[in-house]
Amino acid sequence: MAGQGDFRHLTVLAMTDHLGLEKIDDYRWRIPRTGSMRVPGIIYSDEHLLKDIRMDQSPKQVANVAHLPGIIDYSLAMPDMHWGYGFPIGGVAATDLKTGVISPGGVGYDINCGCRLLRTDLSLGEVEPRLRELAGNLFNNIPCGVGSTGTIKLSAKEERRVLVDGAGWAVKNGYGDAEDLECTEEGGAMAGADPAAVSERAILRGRPQLGTLGSGNHFLEVDVVEELYDERAAAAFGLAGGMIAVLIHSGSRGFGYQVCDDYLREMGKAVRKYNISLPDRQLASAPLTSPEGEAYFAAMACAANYAWANRQCLMHWTRETFEKTLGASPNSLNLKLVYDVCHNIAKKETHTVHGEPREVCVHRKGATRAFPAGHRDLPDCYSSVGQPVLIPGDMGTCSYVLVGAELAMEQTFGSTCHGAGRVRSRSQSKRMTDSAQLLKDLKRKGIIVMARGKRTIAEEAPDAYKDVDRVVDVVHRAGLSKKVAKLRPLCVIKG
Repeated sequence: MAGQGDFRHLTVLAMTDHLGLEKIDDYRWRIPRTGSMRVPGIIYSDEHLLKDIRMDQSPKQVANVAHLPGIIDYSLAMPDMHWGYGFPIGGVAATDLKTGVISPGGVGYDINCGCRLLRTDLSLGEVEPRLRELAGNLFNNIPCGVGSTGTIKLSAKEERRVLVDGAGWAVKNGYGDAEDLECTEEGGAMAGADPAAVSERAILRGRPQLGTLGSGNHFLEVDVVEELYDERAAAAFGLAGGMIAVLIHSGSRGFGYQVCDDYLREMGKAVRKYNISLPDRQLASAPLTSPEGEAYFAAMACAANYAWANRQCLMHWTRETFEKTLGASPNSLNLKLVYDVCHNIAKKETHTVHGEPREVCVHRKGATRAFPAGHRDLPDCYSSVGQPVLIPGDMGTCSYVLVGAELAMEQTFGSTCHGAGRVRSRSQSKRMTDSAQLLKDLKRKGIIVMARGKRTIAEEAPDAYKDVDRVVDVVHRAGLSKKVAKLRPLCVIKG
């Protein structure tokens, strides 16, 4: 007899079948335009991943996004896609600046959740004997966990400077170097931020949390570069086989969450005010040119800047911890930022649309920017190869460094995947995972995991995620971004 979960899956499959997915090629599937959809949907996937994708309502969400006013060409989704609020996580949509809307559901609650990769001159042999000590010191020095607070004490006035200056504020206050900003998306500060568009509740929530990792899927990971695929790009990024690297994944903490929460209420009113017809209230939007749309963009930019400052501070303390633990000088470690890229954002960018340059608003929710070589927004050091793309896996497998490709500009508004993508919810994973056994299994694989609680370990179990190798293989073979290096985790710090 079928269980309740089986009936749910059958229902979702029936909904997906109703969408009439059409295979375009080995890595693209079209959702035909029907009813009041303004554009078709495109899902990037292979046959295997499509089975997981069809088990939730994310394909239906791709079709729902296609109803947004001013949407251009397609509603897109990456191979790590899964169900989210409004947009699927892994969703991409560009809207016209004059006739289009902006939707908080197309950015998400954790505004500018993103990744920051550091490279070192250390080899595995140099770090391995001190790895457990290093992991313990990182765990003690990097504030993490639900509701964690940091050592930075901000006044309301100073916090507003963070919201405008982003990572630049952190550097100015001693948390890093000016060269870090050159290798951060947007230079670590998004234009258009206006603290006046932010609620006092958001200011209060953000004040004690700057410089904290958070919980859930956020982490700090010490890796070894296990495999290289593109020697030229790897050399440009400063990566070599056997090298120790550090990957930091965090976002805008409670500040960004509150900004999203505040504006979802405002957008609900805006939908009625501007007579916007949508199939899902979670897609609540406002015209980009409206007071509500402009206010959300200004507040979202504040949250993005908070997140860049946050990761800058986390990186600074990571550097200090390496230096003190290993008794090494900064010069001998050469612990430098490769790149910082966000994957929950809406940005105004110029793209070629129907043969003409056009400024659009690109929503990337659980999707990463992937600009190719020669793009004007790249730092000089990467202009000849393309933008580093950072794709974290789960704590039991591996993460990847890729590079942006020209085809992404033609097909996805310069976007690619952002991670492995969940196949089980956090609540399901908690019910199904023995945390103690999982830690033993990871230890046998040579991976040290340190976390504030067993709940996080269970929620983030590797089998709760898609196969990151396969996800990355899809975007690589589809030509959206190209593999550069594979990183194997040695220790993982989680909230």
